Amino acid sequence: MIEVRGLAKYFGRHTALRNLDLTVAAGEFIALFGRNGAGKTTFLRILAGLSRPSSGRAWIQSPDATSPQSLRVMLGYLSHHTSIYLDLTALENLRFYARLMDLPAEDGDLEKEIARVGLCGRDREPVRNFSRGMQQRLAIARAFLHDPAILLLDEPFTGLDQEGTTFFKRYLAAEHKRGKTCLMAIHDAALGYELADRLLVIEKGIVALDVTKASLTLDQFQEQYQALVEER
Repeated sequence: MIEVRGLAKYFGRHTALRNLDLTVAAGEFIALFGRNGAGKTTFLRILAGLSRPSSGRAWIQSPDATSPQSLRVMLGYLSHHTSIYLDLTALENLRFYARLMDLPAEDGDLEKEIARVGLCGRDREPVRNFSRGMQQRLAIARAFLHDPAILLLDEPFTGLDQEGTTFFKRYLAAEHKRGKTCLMAIHDAALGYELADRLLVIEKGIVALDVTKASLTLDQFQEQYQALVEER
């Protein structure tokens, strides 16, 4: 579903990505690992259309992606920044994004989405009153409001407590079962291993390790990951 060829991104003298190649099949769940500054966030932002590559290409191959608008509708992007409006209520936030996406969502439907992420009864409260974890739950509802085919997740468990983490693990597992394609940047090796079926390590702007979960245990993956980071 996703093809990446020769992708590079430069910020002045800093190289975030360099000649990165990747093919992602429809329905795959990929966990992206790498130290801070390895290029994971830059890669996801390019896939989301929020940043332009310096060179190379990244494109989606789907019969549904017939225009820029249809392509945007296929993507759900969840940043480690919540990207929600603190002065609006939870309902007002989702209503605003629904109109941006041209969704025929009624308030009753939006209230159900808010309840689905565990914020039942808080839909008419200003978001600035929410805890960081509650804001992240609302950001989850906002990112997936349009039922996208591809989920781009940048440290999505940031700010979630144990209950929130359990909820979102089940949410992602259910979306994966529905056939959604997921790419998730994450630092927690055990959590990424649990959720994904393919494990990638980005180091110094390239894919330095690409393995399936079925091919090795969590301990084996952690050993390879650690050796790779230390080697470089």
